[in-house]
Amino acid sequence: MPSVDVVDETFVVVPPQVLAAEFATPARWRALWPDLDLEVMTDRGAAGFRWTVTGALVGSMEVWLEPVLDGTVLHYFLRAESPTPRPARWAAAEAQRRQRAAKAIALACKDRLEAGRAAGEPPAR
Repeated sequence: MPSVDVVDETFVVVPPQVLAAEFATPARWRALWPDLDLEVMTDRGAAGFRWTVTGALVGSMEVWLEPVLDGTVLHYFLRAESPTPRPARWAAAEAQRRQRAAKAIALACKDRLEAGRAAGEPPAR
């Protein structure tokens, strides 16, 4: 079965606990990943979450929040495969689609949480 592996990193100038709150509410998960059903495998608090994934994909997904300097590196990992047989070329297209979606989620968090902060200024929170 072809698999989808996605890795993304984005630096956000907020403390890890502020960024963790973005991913802590199960109701928000449906908005972020509408075709995936998530179940918390590991809740690491300010360090992030690890989920089992079912739905359009089957596998695991993780948001690891690493404190760095005056902010947090948001690490995103998705390791999954289709629940139904697919041609090998499907995995490459799906991985690319999921990579773009992961970056869009990270940049939306960054824009919202850093709103009003000029470059070089410390975090607002």
